[in-house]
Amino acid sequence: MAKRVCPWWLGYLLASPIRRLMCDPAKVLAPYVREGTTVLEPGPGMGFFTLELARRVGPSGRVVAVDLQPRMLAGLKRRAARAGLLERVDARLGAPDSLGVADLAGTVDFVLAFAVVHELPSMDVFFQESAAALKEGGTLLLAEPRGHVSSIEFESELRAAAQSGLNPADRPKMRGNHVALLTKA
Repeated sequence: MAKRVCPWWLGYLLASPIRRLMCDPAKVLAPYVREGTTVLEPGPGMGFFTLELARRVGPSGRVVAVDLQPRMLAGLKRRAARAGLLERVDARLGAPDSLGVADLAGTVDFVLAFAVVHELPSMDVFFQESAAALKEGGTLLLAEPRGHVSSIEFESELRAAAQSGLNPADRPKMRGNHVALLTKA
């Protein structure tokens, strides 16, 4: 599986309102995110899901958005500020070999990993760090685009997640994506 990070300039297209026609963040997130939730979002790009996450967590919640690209984070912060949601978003610059979220150990309710794991140099490290950040019983929604990730590759990701203590709880349907809801045992 080739590891190639989405170019920063594609972030503008990925955050486009037209994308909602194919994938509505409100519908994707409604079953999982509530007021007061702490969310970890690796690879947020310019915030297609982040803004909806910030709306859903409310003033008592928090969204920790980690990206490798400063330009993606700058775009995300601009969009969050325009929407009046910046105070709910902790935008962090990650490293290629780590999310840099050790300070979140056992505090995260929900991780949204949407179209990101296939871009990472190590899915094992990603799942280990996500599992460490999650509370007991916390959940991770793993979604990978079928056009980029084969069924065999997705099953490999699920095996890596299981080795980190993240077990499949559900296989929600989402057009054009392989999807699994994982729970920290």
